[in-house]
Amino acid sequence: MCEKCSLDQLHPTAPSRRSVVLLAASALGGLMFAGTANAKGTKTPPKPQNVLSPDAALKKLMEGNARYVDGTARRHDFKHEREALVGGQNPYAAVLSCADSRIAPEYAFDSGRGDLFVCRVAGNFANGDMVASMEYAVAVLGTPMILVLGHDSCGAVDATIKSLKDDKPPPGHIPSLVAAIAPAVKASAQQSGNALDNAIRQNVIDNVARLKSAAPILNAAVEQNKLKVVGGIYRLATGKVELVS
Repeated sequence: MCEKCSLDQLHPTAPSRRSVVLLAASALGGLMFAGTANAKGTKTPPKPQNVLSPDAALKKLMEGNARYVDGTARRHDFKHEREALVGGQNPYAAVLSCADSRIAPEYAFDSGRGDLFVCRVAGNFANGDMVASMEYAVAVLGTPMILVLGHDSCGAVDATIKSLKDDKPPPGHIPSLVAAIAPAVKASAQQSGNALDNAIRQNVIDNVARLKSAAPILNAAVEQNKLKVVGGIYRLATGKVELVS
């Protein structure tokens, strides 16, 4: 008798691998539904002031950046915000930002806890994991806007330009970043002006388009005017975020 048959006889009611997978998927779906109900249902959201239209969310984001640039950031009561957010979250904006240590979206937009759903990766590009994270923010948390935030003097974009020019891959796992940013570098190669600045801008534009068209969740939310996806460039010298169209 084979080992599998022996195990089946010893444990005739043991669930199959398929049933375990289906059960896990069902549980995850239940959790996501519960999250949606918490964020959008009849219960008061943790931060009612964050329930905004896409246009209002963008306006609030940019007003926060203006305060940051002017040096008039608000004093945030982090203690009470922590307490309010124990049971859930409803951020008014999601930000796909570069991992550069000089870029801190929570500071740059003068935001409190629970205001921004932030994903960061060197080169601020939307791979599968980033798209999935943004889908979660929109479908489960009800976030009405996404900002793709690049910045000037981006090292990841600069490394990609040099790698393509020299036809020499960088060490370690960095080639995965190069592969993700390379399309923007190639697309902007014929543009006049500074090559790095052009590639940084093109990379933001490309990833805004990628998120807008990501099916089936994000593109549907955009079409229904429930989601706005925009791009921006953070200026290191001033802290100002300039929107990219």
